Amino acid sequence: MKFPSQLRFSGVLTIGIAILSSFTIAFQTNNDKQFKTENVIILVIDGPRLTETFGDSTFQYIPNLSGVLAKQGVLFPNFRNNGPTYTNAGHTAISTGHYQRIKNNGLELPKRPSIFQYFLKEKGLESNQAWIIASKGKLDILSNTKDKNWKNKYNPSSFCGVDGKGIGYTADKYTWRDAKQLLSTHHPKLSLINLLEVDVKGHQNNWDGYLKGLRNTDLIAKELWEFIQSDEVYRNKTTLFITNDHGRHLNGVKNGFVNHGDNCEGCRRIYLVAIGPDFKANTVVKHPYELIDISMTIAHMLHFSIPTSEGKVIKELVD
Repeated sequence: MKFPSQLRFSGVLTIGIAILSSFTIAFQTNNDKQFKTENVIILVIDGPRLTETFGDSTFQYIPNLSGVLAKQGVLFPNFRNNGPTYTNAGHTAISTGHYQRIKNNGLELPKRPSIFQYFLKEKGLESNQAWIIASKGKLDILSNTKDKNWKNKYNPSSFCGVDGKGIGYTADKYTWRDAKQLLSTHHPKLSLINLLEVDVKGHQNNWDGYLKGLRNTDLIAKELWEFIQSDEVYRNKTTLFITNDHGRHLNGVKNGFVNHGDNCEGCRRIYLVAIGPDFKANTVVKHPYELIDISMTIAHMLHFSIPTSEGKVIKELVD
């Protein structure tokens, strides 16, 4: 049976529109994916070398990260800091999605606004719904930016250093104590926690103290996840990212584990463990994602925009 040319064209056009509409609906559905995650906590364990963490096949210093937490989520053993490999720069990369050579003394603010500021503005939330909690007082800079359009606007709450005043260093056990109190009181939807012991003991050339710091922070990481899962607000609605701001020199590079800050593989290669209700379990991803990707992934999951981030969404996380 032959169809008139006009009818044939109309039929093809109708089918084409139907296919295009189906594709558009599918794309929008994927783009607007509804995650179970309503809250995100980033735990930054400051300055361990991969050779003592996931680069050690025995995992002797991180039994909880390797044997408990990574098995419940996704491990990225090839995660990287591809920018300046020191504390303030590494944390700024996480919070802004941009690598910046920033002063390491806490006297310079990040150039770009952070995930915390974008989140609070877009969601119309109070400052106590986002927190910076750090053992190092100088990381109070993460709560602000030098960008003139964002400076002193939509700032998250912060509790950094001695008595939360943004000065000095305080022991991780006190930071963890205060973090639990702040999380329990305010139940912020977006938080970053910094632990310093590993980095500080390394700089002190205290090998035994460095290894003890690895064990102590490993335990806090497990306790943080247990806290999340025991809290009725956070349970099954919260994603936890555990990573590092930088690594350390490998043996034979300058003064070895004592320091960090250059382009060597020991300083650049770190890890990421990600656990949450939307993520795969007991999965290892070898693709080399990096610190700036955390910001874009969080923005994607919590449905807000961060146009100044240069990162990308870590798609392999989602089941």
